[in-house]
Amino acid sequence: MPKEPTHIAVAQKQRLKIKQKSAKYTPGRVTLQILGTGANGAPGSVYLFSDQSRYLFNCGEGTQRLAHEHKTKLAKLEHIFITQPKWKNIGGLPGTALTIQDVGVPQITLHGPEGLNEIFPATRRFVVIRDLKINMADCSETTTFEDNALRVEYVHLHKSVSQSGLEKDVQASVEQRSSSISSRNGESLVEDDTDYYAHEQSGRRPAPSAKSISSATQMLLKGFKSEAISMCYICRLQPRPGALNLDKCVKNGVPPGPLLGLLKNGEDVTLGNGTVVKSVDVCEPDDPGPIFLVVDCPSADYLESLASNPRMKKHQKFAQFDDDAACLVVHFTPKDVMELPLYKRWMEDFTPSTQHIQVNDSNSCMGSTAVHRIQYKLNLLSPDFFPLLGDRGTPSLCETFGNHQNKKQKSEDINFANLNLDIAPANNCKTVNENRSIGSLSSYYLRPKKGFDSTSHINLDTQEFIDETMSLPQFSDALKELHQKLQIEKSNYTIRDYPQVLFLGTGSCIPNKTRNTSGILLQISDTKNILLDCGEGTCGQITRFFGQEKANKVLTEIDAIYISHLHADHHIGLIGVLQGRRKALDLLRIEKAPLILFAPRQILAWLAFYDRFFENIKDEYVLVPNGELILNETTFADEKRIKILSNLDMSDISTCLVRHCPNAFGVSITHESGYKITYSGDTMPSEKLVELGKNSDVLIHEATMEDELAKEAVVKMHSTTSQAIQVGKDMKAKHVILTHFSQRYAKLPRFNDNFADNVSIAFDNMQVKLDELPLVPLLYPALKIMFADHYEQLEHKAVKRQLKAERQAFLEQPKLQQNQS
Repeated sequence: MPKEPTHIAVAQKQRLKIKQKSAKYTPGRVTLQILGTGANGAPGSVYLFSDQSRYLFNCGEGTQRLAHEHKTKLAKLEHIFITQPKWKNIGGLPGTALTIQDVGVPQITLHGPEGLNEIFPATRRFVVIRDLKINMADCSETTTFEDNALRVEYVHLHKSVSQSGLEKDVQASVEQRSSSISSRNGESLVEDDTDYYAHEQSGRRPAPSAKSISSATQMLLKGFKSEAISMCYICRLQPRPGALNLDKCVKNGVPPGPLLGLLKNGEDVTLGNGTVVKSVDVCEPDDPGPIFLVVDCPSADYLESLASNPRMKKHQKFAQFDDDAACLVVHFTPKDVMELPLYKRWMEDFTPSTQHIQVNDSNSCMGSTAVHRIQYKLNLLSPDFFPLLGDRGTPSLCETFGNHQNKKQKSEDINFANLNLDIAPANNCKTVNENRSIGSLSSYYLRPKKGFDSTSHINLDTQEFIDETMSLPQFSDALKELHQKLQIEKSNYTIRDYPQVLFLGTGSCIPNKTRNTSGILLQISDTKNILLDCGEGTCGQITRFFGQEKANKVLTEIDAIYISHLHADHHIGLIGVLQGRRKALDLLRIEKAPLILFAPRQILAWLAFYDRFFENIKDEYVLVPNGELILNETTFADEKRIKILSNLDMSDISTCLVRHCPNAFGVSITHESGYKITYSGDTMPSEKLVELGKNSDVLIHEATMEDELAKEAVVKMHSTTSQAIQVGKDMKAKHVILTHFSQRYAKLPRFNDNFADNVSIAFDNMQVKLDELPLVPLLYPALKIMFADHYEQLEHKAVKRQLKAERQAFLEQPKLQQNQS
């Protein structure tokens, strides 16, 4: 849900003043930092920052969440460089654009292959960009980008000529097959004119433009997809005069005062005694600006173009001047391509002083410590409900050397003693990844000194996570009591292995450190899964929970995905899951039919656009429109319906329209064995949902707001916690699981008297079997102690709201009396 821009205009004005003031200075500190490592399930993203400006190289799904967790300041971000318009590089663009819009960035410039910017018109219905101007830079090979900090040249990599001809034949075959699938899905390139945020408009925001994509633009985009350019970047920091050395000034007799400023600016000065002091004698050597390269060679088809590129050679060992040799190469190139002999030989052509970073699938760190922190804490309560995450890519602190503090280092706080300037011999072709682990926040300092900070990457202090929880007052006693109750109560139930519900995302609108956007994995059996909603980063959440090997198996077993409505936080991760499933199927050499996509029909406008102009995804799914499964009004063909239900081991799947944005649905799923699960999606209390979910075993219902925010919930068309619980009572559901919490409830929602023994609170990475649900409410007393500080803040804010409301009512009382008289 987009925020009203009450503060954005002011933030933009302040930002403009700061920019104008700093534009005439060349920054003295510049750092390149790994935000996302490119590990499986994690974005590959590099963040370049100075004391004045910010730049981002590639922006995959999850970039926004990592930036939020690690307090990466996006307020000065104005330029995003994309190597290829593939989902792994651009999946995080919509969410990141919303974030930087909200912090007052007036405009953003995209750099990359042509057509890249069309992703925003395609998503304008569910990603509302109203206060952020998005520009597309001219990235031809004859142009350069330049500002006060950086100069960038664009290098285009092309597929080999013979491969291009073959590719056209393959593409024609794909388009023919896609045409058949399009017919099966009943889709064509149509415009979706729905305003999915109309219910939140205050009259200040115009509805998204209904402008259609012109035929000329469509032709250009198809050409760009066929050409498939990969963009590399030659980046050079702007030259900077050498710093004034005060010791040398004193030695030469220069007095304090304006003469120092003249010397600093490169002017020679004459002292009172007639002595001439030259600037060059009291200043450090000028810094011509180090060069670093950003390289993405997507496949072997591009290797010839890379290896023979004369502009790249100018920065290898063939450089005419020492200052032209690259000090660093950032490789977005996939691991399997980097292992090819021609790529290795190309790397050997760099100087021995050049260092290399791989931002690709050779890494294992997924970038987040916060998710591990809360999982270790919750695991103390119940290892069954909160198993430790399968992601083992982030090193534990006990595995690392030194007394490293797990805090983000600021550029201005560089400890140059930590810089590792050891250079690997070029003829061994050793990259940084072979010498040390590359994790999120690993940093390479470009100015004032060049080198890696050996302590900057993240680590997990698992013992600290446990100790800080166990040291809480009364927690040990509460934990002991909880374990005793769980042991006693568990003996009263026969617990089947399936079904299991795994919550991948339990937050609303935007992700935070502990709650990702909506995603629920319903595990029907050990070979069959259904995914309910698919917010940004859902595929990564699956990888993080299960670990890479098991995640591949889980992805191949997703036979259906249900999308409740077309707000971005419920479906923007769909393409990532489709591609992740295909990759896993190919890796495990499994042949499987396309998954069933239950979704509003209008989703085809987005999916067809992406398939036609960016990447082929259409053969990964078969659409079953939610509107054709309405309870008691089913229009879906019986023969197809019976076949789908049989393949999913279901006896019924029905939907209903709910009270949220247009084309928002709730769903009920009834298994062959008889159990019934109902999912609300986003909605206000809905009578149709009550009818749909009658006598459900489980109702999973959104609970975005606490009860005191009922008016706000009406405006946003969401439910409060008590409203969600009441819906469960009305439909006579045996159990109610609350999810989709506002991000103000990052750890716990506010409890009230309506939280009965059959009401559960969902957390990210909580896995619960249907028969275990009666045990979940036993955790509440220990949870309140564990998150006591957070819960106390919620209560304090509630008291302040109540006092404010009482004051407002008191002030309005005379007006009411006057009107009555």
